Amino acid sequence: MDAWTGGRAVVELLKAEGVRHIFGIVGSTFLDVLDTLYDDRSVEYLNVRHEQAAAFMADGLARVTDRPGVCLVTSGPGATNLMTGVAAAHVAHSPVVVLVGGIALDHYQKDSFQEYDLISMFRPVTKLALQINKAERIPELLRAALRTAMTGRRGPVFVEIPRDVLNAQLPRPAMLAPGNYRATHPQLPHPDAVREVIELLQQSERPLLLVGGGVTGAGANDLVVQLSERCALPMITAYGRNDAVPNANALYLGPLGRAGAPEAAAACRRADLVIAIGSRLGQFTTQFDDRYLRPETAIV
Repeated sequence: MDAWTGGRAVVELLKAEGVRHIFGIVGSTFLDVLDTLYDDRSVEYLNVRHEQAAAFMADGLARVTDRPGVCLVTSGPGATNLMTGVAAAHVAHSPVVVLVGGIALDHYQKDSFQEYDLISMFRPVTKLALQINKAERIPELLRAALRTAMTGRRGPVFVEIPRDVLNAQLPRPAMLAPGNYRATHPQLPHPDAVREVIELLQQSERPLLLVGGGVTGAGANDLVVQLSERCALPMITAYGRNDAVPNANALYLGPLGRAGAPEAAAACRRADLVIAIGSRLGQFTTQFDDRYLRPETAIV
């Protein structure tokens, strides 16, 4: 049976997810990954000036491509420099995969060069933080990380692979399509929940659609506009999400919240039903008080 290095297994697993760009700064702890990338030019490693930029670039790519955004950095400060960008991805529910080439396994707990407890550091800002300590487990655990990042409410994950594990060999794994180990289609709402919204809409006199960035992330912009036009529902957008619907549409009243449109605020205050789609109704949208949303307004 053919054998792969751990580094090659990482690259092949990322390719199966459609990854074509990896961001970071070259480090000696993941040379086996870089060697594979040098021979296989289908994935480009983009060397940045600072690791923080790598995290933000991976985040941005993930948001616009519906694929995992990947950054790959070295141990110690290479990883700690990612923190602000990963925290931003965590807040935005962006599927960023943080890969770190760690120090060798037999150097742990010896005050080694660039040794740091990265798992504990990244756990609060990721959905999953783990270390892979056997080459044979790279396919299993990296797929688990990808599944976690891309399934349900998405978000960043952290995977540390020691340099000797990346250098070690493993039997060539069966290459699986993403649909074989994670959900590749969003979960549909429960039919009872849909019926409840329809009933509320039929009873409402002044319904309003509040459209957020989740609509863009799901590629549902056209569907929301169709719903608005079919039911004659006025639309407003959440803070910073003006691009969620065509601004020239006759039913669009403008953005709600900080520096928003007075027309949107007035419509929200008048509404007896607000259907929020793809919005978390955060502070800059709602101000967390009743200046826009009245206590008696139904919100779904």
